[in-house]
Amino acid sequence: MQKPNRSARSATVERKTKETAIVATVDLDGTGAYDVSTGVGFLDHMIEQLARHSLIDITLKAEGDLHIDQHHTTEDSGIVLGQALACALGEKQGIARYGFSYLPMDETLTRVALDVSGRPFLVWNVDFTRTKIGEMDTELFREWFQAFAQHAGLTLHVETFYGENSHHIAETCYKALARALRQAIAIDERQCGRVPSTKGQL
Repeated sequence: MQKPNRSARSATVERKTKETAIVATVDLDGTGAYDVSTGVGFLDHMIEQLARHSLIDITLKAEGDLHIDQHHTTEDSGIVLGQALACALGEKQGIARYGFSYLPMDETLTRVALDVSGRPFLVWNVDFTRTKIGEMDTELFREWFQAFAQHAGLTLHVETFYGENSHHIAETCYKALARALRQAIAIDERQCGRVPSTKGQL
C-alpha cells in the first residue's frame, strides 16, 4: 500500500497486490458525489448508495482478477475504502463518534449501529434469500463489511430484521451504514475539538 495522502477531512489511499489494484479518495465533508468503477456492477451500485446517503464524496477505481471470481475485488474495495475513511478522520477530534439507522425498503427493514472506536468488530445478522444478485455472490457482502469495518476501525453491527428480496436486503445494509456514518463522523461543536473519549484518544 502506498502512503496515504490526507488533507483536511479527505484522503486518498492506493493499494496494489497481485490480485487487485485499487485507489480510493474520500471527502467526509462532501455532498455525496461518487465516481465508482470496480468491474462488479452491483458492488458499484452499493458503494454509490453509500456515498449518496452518507454525503461522503467517494471516488473508487478497482482492477481485479475477475476472471477468477469477484471475491478479491469486493474484499479489497472494502479494505481500501475503510483505510481512506480512517485516514480522513485522523485523530477523530470533535466527531459525534456513534451513529445508527433503521432503514426500510419496501418489505425489508435493516438496522446498523456503529462506533468509530478504533476497535474493529463486525456483528453480521443478515440472511439472503438468493445466492446471487445479478452476477454477485451474496456471501461477498459480509466480506466487504468485514474488510471495511476492520480497516476503518469501526465497531459495526448490521442486522436485517426481515426481508424477502435480496436486492432490497443488500441495499438497506449499505444505506443504513451510510446514514449511521453520516451521524458518527459529523462534527459536534460542543466537543470543542476534543476526542470523544475519556481516554483522550480513539
